[in-house]
Amino acid sequence: MRKLKVKNNEVAVYAVGGLGEIGKNMYCVQYQDEIVIIDCGIKFPEDELLGVDYIIPDYQFLIENQKKIKALVITHGHEDHIGGIPFFLQKLNVPIWAGPFASELIKGKLKEHNLLRTTELHELQEDTVLKFRKLSVSFFRTTHSIPDTLGIAVHTPQGTVVQTGDFKFDLTPVGDLPSPDFQKMAAIGGKDSLLLMSDSTNAERPTFTKSERFVEQSIKRIFTEIQGRIIFATFASNVYRVREACEAALARGRKIAIFGRSMENAIEAGQKLGYLNIPEESLVDAQELNNLPANKLMILCTGSQGEPMAALSRIANGTHRQISLQPDDTIVFSSNPIPGNTVSVNNLINKLDEAGVTVIHGKVNNIHTSGHGGQEDQKLMLRLIKPKFFMPCHGEYRMQMIHKKLAEQTGVPEDNCFIMKNGDVLALTRDSARISDHFSAGDVYLNDADINDNVSSQILSDRTILASEGVVTAVATINIKKHRITAGPDTISRGFIYMRESNELIHDTNKAAFRSLLNTMKEKAHPTEKDFSSNIIDDLQEFLYQKTERSPMIVPMLIFE
Repeated sequence: MRKLKVKNNEVAVYAVGGLGEIGKNMYCVQYQDEIVIIDCGIKFPEDELLGVDYIIPDYQFLIENQKKIKALVITHGHEDHIGGIPFFLQKLNVPIWAGPFASELIKGKLKEHNLLRTTELHELQEDTVLKFRKLSVSFFRTTHSIPDTLGIAVHTPQGTVVQTGDFKFDLTPVGDLPSPDFQKMAAIGGKDSLLLMSDSTNAERPTFTKSERFVEQSIKRIFTEIQGRIIFATFASNVYRVREACEAALARGRKIAIFGRSMENAIEAGQKLGYLNIPEESLVDAQELNNLPANKLMILCTGSQGEPMAALSRIANGTHRQISLQPDDTIVFSSNPIPGNTVSVNNLINKLDEAGVTVIHGKVNNIHTSGHGGQEDQKLMLRLIKPKFFMPCHGEYRMQMIHKKLAEQTGVPEDNCFIMKNGDVLALTRDSARISDHFSAGDVYLNDADINDNVSSQILSDRTILASEGVVTAVATINIKKHRITAGPDTISRGFIYMRESNELIHDTNKAAFRSLLNTMKEKAHPTEKDFSSNIIDDLQEFLYQKTERSPMIVPMLIFE
């Protein structure tokens, strides 16, 4: 078991994911033999990670220390905070505490992975207090782009460690939902306020983030101007935005059709908990779409981030089974691209524009506001919590650095601010803080929903070579006993050169492969299959690079008699 290099009276704070990046949030507070984990998220891959579906943290350190884990507490239900839970539970089982909406979303994930019966999942409220032998955990209400968002305060013998989760200060939340609990935040920000870990996502924006009510007014205005069919795309978990779109559609006499599994799940959870109130008679299924006038229908769907398999992408590509674009359609993108998705979103918008439909997107239309606070929100949080030490989190390095400077402006000494990396360990007492240790906290790449089906760095390297350089296959038959090449070698190219126009190169490559096989038989009296394969790979890679300055993957297909 890997033990941390901290003194017995020090509180250890570290991240398994979420530092220097957007996503994969997973933070830990440890005192002696007790660990409280905050969030368990995933990160979505960027385009260069070919064939990767999800990125999760390396859980190995927590697996080795699982007997110390008292609880996994959840700030809110976004994928970058709960998406890793099924993978985490495949490695170790711990009690989970989450707010009502996050609990419903987690239950759906656990059912999908056949983990619901074996998981201890508790629903908490903002006044819930979890008490363990040495640590306790309390919660405070914040606002974000999803219901039931909570900040978390872990109370330790050395003081209180606060994790804000994702937040902004929305003083006029839609639907008469509760506003942030300033009083509780200020109460936490007393003499025991030890460390603040705070959301850095919008540290580059020198403003307060606009209220969701601002978007609600824009959606109502836009909907009054649209005469044809509306296709409304947003994050499935943004129940507030879904509610605004549905209310605006119903006010115009439109029926609502829902597409996308995550959208269906989120709406089911929102209806169950009272965040949504869509009358049953206002919902229509795929079979009824063509029976309604265009001005009496809104299609609510996933795909605002350009995901290739989401409903909107399939509609744009003409591969959706139930929905085909019509000339008078209006597509509303009510979201901004998350980091890594900008190209995909722009390509999708271009494709929709080419199809001749109207596309509404971007800041100019005021149809989206962030769920993350800007600099003014961040400074207000710092003033309320009044921490002795500060650690910016959930943001790329430049965002963390800006947030650190904001903390200094609000009175936190520069020496008390720490830019950390995943795996760094901050050791704290009431009067001191130091980076005392580091453990491995890299990325794990997954192909699908099984944590054991992960993608190694070698596989990713191979995929990159295949995508950029192509592959050359060398086929030959060899009689090892007689030291004879009985057939071939013949080389086949895919993604490297166009063979019909490269006869000379193919001929020379065949000769190079022939020489490689002969040399192997000359060098060793009893060459093995591995000897032939490794030599032909090395020789052809060198030969082809000299000829073309490219390095395709070499795949020997050798038959031994």
